[in-house]
Amino acid sequence: KKRTKKSPRHQADLFKRIARTSWRKPKGIDGRVRRRFKGAIPMPSIGYGSDKKTRNVHPNGFKSVVVNNVSELEMLMMHNRTYAATIGHSVSTRGRQEIINRAEQLAIRVTNAAARLRAEEDA
Repeated sequence: KKRTKKSPRHQADLFKRIARTSWRKPKGIDGRVRRRFKGAIPMPSIGYGSDKKTRNVHPNGFKSVVVNNVSELEMLMMHNRTYAATIGHSVSTRGRQEIINRAEQLAIRVTNAAARLRAEEDA
């Protein structure tokens, strides 16, 4: 990765209402950042992009795919070395359990497998 830092928005340090990381291109006629003066914050450009091979790759070495049901999980069957499943936010506990069981059979990694699982002792 070349640059992992987010670009700060121009004059975000002066105003509380301006979010620090929501980049907007400066368009003023006298803007130091737009004219790329020395000492001004660097503007994001295409050259800061990641290498194609490592773009969107998580530290665990997989690319992430959001999965909401078992049939969506089946699509990752042949790509279980490159893609990992992430169970969607709105999936129920029972649906999560079905997805995790099927992912184990297909040898697909699930990034948030431990989320929202009830203890079996309660039943």
